[in-house]
Amino acid sequence: MKGTVHPSSTSKYNVLLSFVNNFKTDGILFIKGHRNVIKLFNLEGTTLNIKSFKKPNFINQIAYRYFRKSKARRSYEFAYILLKKNIGTPQPIAYFERFNLFGITDSYYICEHLKHDLTYRDLVIQPNYKNHEEILRKFTRFTWDMHEKGIYFKDHSPGNTLIVENNNTYEFYLVDLNRMSFTKLDFKARMKSFARLTPKKEMVRIMSDEYAKLSEEDFEKTYQLMWYYTNQFRERSKRKKRIKQKYLGKK
Repeated sequence: MKGTVHPSSTSKYNVLLSFVNNFKTDGILFIKGHRNVIKLFNLEGTTLNIKSFKKPNFINQIAYRYFRKSKARRSYEFAYILLKKNIGTPQPIAYFERFNLFGITDSYYICEHLKHDLTYRDLVIQPNYKNHEEILRKFTRFTWDMHEKGIYFKDHSPGNTLIVENNNTYEFYLVDLNRMSFTKLDFKARMKSFARLTPKKEMVRIMSDEYAKLSEEDFEKTYQLMWYYTNQFRERSKRKKRIKQKYLGKK
């Protein structure tokens, strides 16, 4: 097992390593997904969020050792890029990787656990959530700022933006960071980044209106393109689901 720990936490290396080595038996389960598991650990009064990534297939085991950075390493490094650019994300602490003769077997990303009030998904599920439109417009400004700083978040989906409310102000934090690119974004790429967020037309209209004002683009052009990519993503998702049901028997 090899790990990289932020300089401020170097003295905690052995404790962090023990958390990872005992991940299966220790910690408090926070999220158990199809691919990854997240547990919470206490470190001297600070709650740590440790994400264990699913063991990659044989080809990716080799790739993540010799040709590509692991998901854990990317999450750690991307978090620091975001913070440097003043984009919110939970404070990164460390990442660990375990290897065998062939390649990587498992990896872990550690950050401070961020207590939040809601995620973007809550805005989709609860259309009457207090200050719904205000939060949605501020989220759009947050996304626009991210785009202006050359950040393309490939997993810009409902559960991956945490929202913290503080005296009727709202702060946004990105999680699940391992798929990002950093480049100048054209208008189509910007609109495409909204595709996963919501199937609700009224929400897309509000985001389009706010983004058009910020970017000084025509509203109709913004809305039509954002809605086009939203529908394209939904149809592609439905098609994948039908294929899985037909050939793999998955629901």
